[in-house]
Amino acid sequence: MTPLGRPFFARPVLEVAQDLLGARVQVGDVRVRVTETEAYAGLTDPASRVLSRPSRHNAPVFGPAGHAFVYFTYGHHWMLCVVTGEEDVPEVVLLRAGEVELGHATVAARRAGVRERDWCRGPGRLTRALGVTGELSGADLCAPGAPVRLGGAEAAVRGPVRTGPRVGVRGPGGDGAAYPWRFWLEGEPTVSAYRPAAPRR
Repeated sequence: MTPLGRPFFARPVLEVAQDLLGARVQVGDVRVRVTETEAYAGLTDPASRVLSRPSRHNAPVFGPAGHAFVYFTYGHHWMLCVVTGEEDVPEVVLLRAGEVELGHATVAARRAGVRERDWCRGPGRLTRALGVTGELSGADLCAPGAPVRLGGAEAAVRGPVRTGPRVGVRGPGGDGAAYPWRFWLEGEPTVSAYRPAAPRR
């Protein structure tokens, strides 16, 4: 697997989000082919205002491109993002779904009782399959021996790329016409199901 270098990540977030489809992400002995991503641009994107305010937790998104940003959401899900673009400009690509290529026995143990198609069908499922936790936030994806590796983006992408609204995004950022910032490989069974944001109580 040829590692992706810094120049790959140091580009506009929408370009990187599409070009990561078909790439491979590996943690330990588990490798997953990416089939779905979402783009978030903190300074101009109404769906990612949290990214626009620097904090101890989101510090990696203001650093150099090519680093991991891992955060906890909904009380029990880790999410794995890739920092893109220019330093001090908070833009990330969320890895939403994928297909396990290596480490099937490890993932089967981690995802016991779950169908193989659903092992990585959603961002929280993807991180559980890979064994990703908050300890990996800030990891340099381009460093030799990095704990999280990304590569293989030059491999042929199966099927056309589709775009649409991001999953569970409320308000203007969830408008699929203005922000069709979710990308996936058509016909892939591992792509997660679209769900609009739940109404605010």
